[in-house]
Amino acid sequence: MGQQIGEAMREQVQHSIDNARQLVETTYSNLQLTWESAKIQAKKYLPFAQERYPIYVEELNGMAEGANVNLTELAVVNALEAVTTDALHLTKCTSLAVNEQNTAKNNVLVAHNEDWLPGDEPDVFIVRAQPDDEPGFLAMTYGGLLPNVGFNEAGIAQCCDTVYPNDTRIGIPRVVVSRAVLGARTIGQAIRYTLVPLRAAGYNHLIAHESGEMYNVEVSARNFDILYAMDGYLAHTNNYLSPKMENIEENRDELIHTRVRYFRALHLLRETNKHTMKTLEAILKDHVNYPDSICNHSIFDIDPMDREKTIVSIIMDLTDGKMEVAWGNPCKNQYHTYDITF
Repeated sequence: MGQQIGEAMREQVQHSIDNARQLVETTYSNLQLTWESAKIQAKKYLPFAQERYPIYVEELNGMAEGANVNLTELAVVNALEAVTTDALHLTKCTSLAVNEQNTAKNNVLVAHNEDWLPGDEPDVFIVRAQPDDEPGFLAMTYGGLLPNVGFNEAGIAQCCDTVYPNDTRIGIPRVVVSRAVLGARTIGQAIRYTLVPLRAAGYNHLIAHESGEMYNVEVSARNFDILYAMDGYLAHTNNYLSPKMENIEENRDELIHTRVRYFRALHLLRETNKHTMKTLEAILKDHVNYPDSICNHSIFDIDPMDREKTIVSIIMDLTDGKMEVAWGNPCKNQYHTYDITF
């Protein structure tokens, strides 16, 4: 499966490695990290992933072969946040969910704005996959990253938001951990996969099920907390919400914009109990606190480590098995519909 992705998206995979190399080289004064050092660091994470999730390391191997790239360089892309010890502080992803209590047609809806480096925007693509031993899935990814934001045939959806714990370590990269969630058959299994031992750090995993069960699973390398959507609404950005996890959050004073986006998203969600794909589109297009808004617009005259924008916007209907995708900023681009039917 990885080889098929690599062959089909060879140019995008190669481009993502070039982008990662350029980022490391242009931020040497901040990171004190060369590309060769980044490759050495990435190699330290691979054995942990190999021991726990050999199937996904094999998927990376296949992608490297299919795209004709070096596996170690592809490992840098998939462990970039860890290799740079989160110095990038790209803090603008937004995830939302509403269950059948709060939608016009009793559907379960999940939405996500993926904010990342603008240079990676041309490399975004959708994967419809049917693994041999796991549920089929429909997911977004870009370049050489393993897919992780999407939903599967078991009715489980996942959105990932970077968070910044102070207990990071060498271990299983976050991208590999989140890739495993797409293989879950139950919501309990999905949550358990986010908490695999010896993880390097953690995301917030917004996990929803077609039954209407919805959770924020806030994870670090050694800690976690689970927040349940008691009233049928859920939002998350790039700061911890759990008091337990806030105690290990690094540089909290740098995370003001993400808190503004969280409260803005929650405010907009609570304005209606009749949500549709269109109402979630409107939230994902919101420009309050521009340019650091839910629909994020990059600023190009600042440090390379701070450049980011919304590179793709996604809305998933778990009830109908459909995904709407807008490439780039949703305020400027139309949504296109995909379905999970094989």
